Amino acid sequence: MIELLQLPFMQRAVIAALLVGLCAPLVGTFIVQRRLALLGDGIGHVALTGVALGFLTGTAPVLTAVLVSVVGAVAIELVRARGRTSGDVALALLFYGGIAGGVMLISIAPGGSNSKLTSYLFGAIASVTREDLWVIGALAVAVIAVVAVFGRELFVLCQDEEVAKASGLPVRFLSLLIAVTAALTVVIAMRVVGLLLVSALMVIPVATSQQFTRGFRATMLLSMVFGVVAAVGGLLSSTFSAKVPPGAAIVLLALAGFVLALGVGRFVRRGRTQESNP
Repeated sequence: MIELLQLPFMQRAVIAALLVGLCAPLVGTFIVQRRLALLGDGIGHVALTGVALGFLTGTAPVLTAVLVSVVGAVAIELVRARGRTSGDVALALLFYGGIAGGVMLISIAPGGSNSKLTSYLFGAIASVTREDLWVIGALAVAVIAVVAVFGRELFVLCQDEEVAKASGLPVRFLSLLIAVTAALTVVIAMRVVGLLLVSALMVIPVATSQQFTRGFRATMLLSMVFGVVAAVGGLLSSTFSAKVPPGAAIVLLALAGFVLALGVGRFVRRGRTQESNP
C-alpha cells in the first residue's frame, strides 16, 4: 500500500481527489441552498461539448471544457433570471444540448470516437497528468478565492434573494458568480468522478452535513470534511480492495455516509424530543 502511494500517478490522483473533495461541497452548499441541485448535472453535460471541442481543435480538452462550461452556466443563469423559461426547462436544455453537441463534435473530430469521451463521462483519476493537476489546482484556488471574498454576499443571496436586493447587493452579478463557480467546479471534478457523477459530489456531502448542523457555515465546513473523506476514501478503496471504478466508489461511499448520517440524525433528534417531553 505504501509503495503504491509513492508512485507519481497515485500521488497525483490523491491530490486531485483532495481538491475535488474540498471544492465540490464548498460550491454545492450554495447550490443546494438555492434549490438548484441539478445545476451541476446540466453544466456537466455542457462540459461534454467542451471536451469534444478540445479533441476537434487539437487543444487541451480541460481548457475548452472550462470555456464552454462557463458560457453555458452564464447562459442558463440569464435565462432563469429573466423568467423566459423555468429553471427546470433551462436545465433540460443544457442536458440535451450538451450531450448532442458533444457527440456531434467528437464524431467529426480527426480520429474521433465516442470512446474518447468515456474517461470524462465516468472519470479516470489514475490518468491525471501533471498538466491536468496544475489546471485543477489553479481552478480550485479560484473557486476557494471566490467563496473567501464573496462568501457573505453569496450567503445573503442564497438565504433570500429579495433581502439581497433590498440590501443593495448586486444580485445579478452574484447569481452569475455562483453559476460560473459551479462550472469551474464541474471541470475540476470531471477527471475524478466523471461528468455524469459530478453533481453527486456537490450535493450528497451537503445533504449529509445537514443531518447534523443547522448553521450555513457549519454545514459548509462539515460538508467539505465529508467530501474529502468520500473522495480520498473512495479512491483508496477502489485502488486497494474493491477494484471498482474510482468515480463510482467515491459516490457510493458518499451515499453510504448519507444513509448512516440519516439514521444517526434521526436517532439524535428522537432523543432530544424525548428529553424535552418527559
